[in-house]
Amino acid sequence: MAKKPVHQSRIEMLQGTLDLLVLQTLRWGPQHGYGIARMIQANSQQALQVETGSLYPALHRLEKKKFIAADWEQSENNQRVRVYRLTAAGKKQLAAEQSWWAKLSVAIASLAKPPVGESDQ
Repeated sequence: MAKKPVHQSRIEMLQGTLDLLVLQTLRWGPQHGYGIARMIQANSQQALQVETGSLYPALHRLEKKKFIAADWEQSENNQRVRVYRLTAAGKKQLAAEQSWWAKLSVAIASLAKPPVGESDQ
């Protein structure tokens, strides 16, 4: 089995992170792309900003995997917008991703502590 280049693994991790953010946002209900980006920004206390050049490829990726579905609807401004919603497969994927992120968060937080049996130097 060929080893992936390091940059490819980083790209996949970043895409996976954005995918998780989108799934997390859609668990609260259907939303159009601009609304998803605004919710991510607002719910992260403005710390995370998702650009359209990253968001729409993520939405297409998630739709291709059947984690989200989309329909055309009329917006409040009477414009046609694509509204995305979480599917059953997406809910299952979200639960798996949340579990993985919880473990990763604990692992990263533990690195901030001194090794067992050693004190701060």
